Amino acid sequence: MNDKDLKRIEAHLKRTFANTSIGLRPRPKQKDSCEVYVGEEFVGVVYQDEDEDGSFMFEMAILAEDLT
Repeated sequence: MNDKDLKRIEAHLKRTFANTSIGLRPRPKQKDSCEVYVGEEFVGVVYQDEDEDGSFMFEMAILAEDLT
């Protein structure tokens, strides 16, 4: 993912979730994805969609321990 993609996706996530503290960080060893943070807390990963050029997928795990 290039810087242009990161900025576009970050702006989209901020608008969609109405949260300006969302930030994207490149993954050092992976070029097709980035990490998503809210403040300093890691919340998920955005991947390039292999099937549709120019599209991306956001994956967020919700652990049982986070629900207590």
